[in-house]
Amino acid sequence: MKIVLLAGGFGTRIARETELVPKPMIEIGGMPILWHIMKEYSFYGFNEFIVCAGYKQHVIKEWFADYFLHTSDITFDFTQGNKVIVHNKYSEPWKVTVVDTGYDTMTGGRLSRIQQYIEEDMFMMTYGDGVCDVDIGKLLKFHKKHGKIATLTAVMREEQKGILDIGGDNAVRSFREKNVRDSRPINAGYMVLNNKIFDYLKGGDSVIFEKEPLQQLAAEGQLMSYMHQGFWQCMDTEREKKILETLWASGNAAWKKW
Repeated sequence: MKIVLLAGGFGTRIARETELVPKPMIEIGGMPILWHIMKEYSFYGFNEFIVCAGYKQHVIKEWFADYFLHTSDITFDFTQGNKVIVHNKYSEPWKVTVVDTGYDTMTGGRLSRIQQYIEEDMFMMTYGDGVCDVDIGKLLKFHKKHGKIATLTAVMREEQKGILDIGGDNAVRSFREKNVRDSRPINAGYMVLNNKIFDYLKGGDSVIFEKEPLQQLAAEGQLMSYMHQGFWQCMDTEREKKILETLWASGNAAWKKW
């Protein structure tokens, strides 16, 4: 089964990093977050990936082209015509297709552009900027059981600010700090989609997957949520990158199952 990774956005909220590389190539523990996500899926036996690239797409292509340079010791022997010797050669059991899905293309448009690479009736998709310890095998089993077109992984996200009770006259009637009861489910990605999803992506590059397509699926009863109680963390900001770096360095990276 193929895994589609959305990796073409600009990452404007972490702009200091994305001036040089696309957001999925920002490193956590010395490896791109995209690599971490792929290692998660590979742990469950899913090793065929389609990367929907866009902004600085050449960086992603060049990184995979030079994978041995990133993961092995290399001898450059200039005495023998610049001979290159790769030591302790290690490669992942991956097949990776990197597709340039356009510079300004929205998420739904990016997905529609890779339809030609999806031959099976079902595939998985997630965003290239968040890691999770969801059990991919159980997620897939859940999707197959309910028979709907789409499943997304939902996680509980706590409110970030204090809670106000505001009356009709704009007077604040009460204030309290946030607590666990204020958590709300959000879309964490890690989706399973049937091939019929492409029927909901008409409209070209401007289609935003999280708007009309998902809203229509929900209205038709074709969108299910798989509630995940464990770890999930996106990397939209420098602060969130620091969170992931700290977890990795401390040996507490919940997503590292391999």
